[in-house]
Amino acid sequence: MAETVNLRLVRKRKAREEDAAKAADNRARFGQPKAEREKREAEASRAKRAHEAHKLDKR
Repeated sequence: MAETVNLRLVRKRKAREEDAAKAADNRARFGQPKAEREKREAEASRAKRAHEAHKLDKR
């Protein structure tokens, strides 16, 4: 025989897990100091420029 499941508790547990995932995403996106964020953006920009500089011209 199958186990009895309280659907209300399952829905609440699912909502809590979704909220926790969203909070973790927000911490990753917005939880960095401005200096670190600017450093990461500068490194990405520098890497992109270096990559573009090594491309061959296709005429």
